[in-house]
Amino acid sequence: MAGGGGGGGLPGLGGALRLGGNAGQFPCRLLSRGHRARADVSGRNGGAKWRFSFKAATTSGLLALLGDTAAQLATFGDRRKAIEKSSAKMASYCGPKEMKESMLTDYDWLRALRMTTYGFFIYGPISQIWYDSLDRVFWEKTLRNLSIKVALNQVVLGPFVVSVVFAWNSLWQGKLDSLPELFHNHGVSTLVDGWKFWIPASILNFGVIPLQARVAFMSSCSIFWNFYLSTTVSKA
Repeated sequence: MAGGGGGGGLPGLGGALRLGGNAGQFPCRLLSRGHRARADVSGRNGGAKWRFSFKAATTSGLLALLGDTAAQLATFGDRRKAIEKSSAKMASYCGPKEMKESMLTDYDWLRALRMTTYGFFIYGPISQIWYDSLDRVFWEKTLRNLSIKVALNQVVLGPFVVSVVFAWNSLWQGKLDSLPELFHNHGVSTLVDGWKFWIPASILNFGVIPLQARVAFMSSCSIFWNFYLSTTVSKA
């Protein structure tokens, strides 16, 4: 066994110990690489530092405003026709200038403010934390993790958003006592419609869109969803 043990080393381990910087450090290098990979993911996600994201809040607030404005403009024509039928004298004020002035007058600014503050103070910051957390826990890009993210998005975030937007608007309108009835009449149908819309959007969001653009992408989708929510809440 002369020469194999490297100066009296244990049989079978002498070669590895003699190599020192190569074989002896190989497991450490693997651990180091794995640690760096996780650290990179943690770094991209902001680590454990959760703070108010002004960018996400502003983006969500503006897009919520756009969604509500689109909903109001969509219903303006119907309301205009109803006014003209109920008052014949309104027929003389149907020119372009009068129409524009009427739109500004009839625009529900308080309703728009409700939706804007919901996007700014609630959806934007919370969704940023939510997506960061999902990406931190399910950091590997696999079909399994994608499915888990989409499922959690619909089972956890979906009901939360519907509940909060109903409660937020009821609070602003001083109608918290009617919140249970609102949930009973519109909660389930709104949630199901949300699944129909958000499941495809979530698959695209988690599977294709990079993390730093996910809030913006989902907020862009929210223009259409806020259109729906604003219309639903205003009719309730």
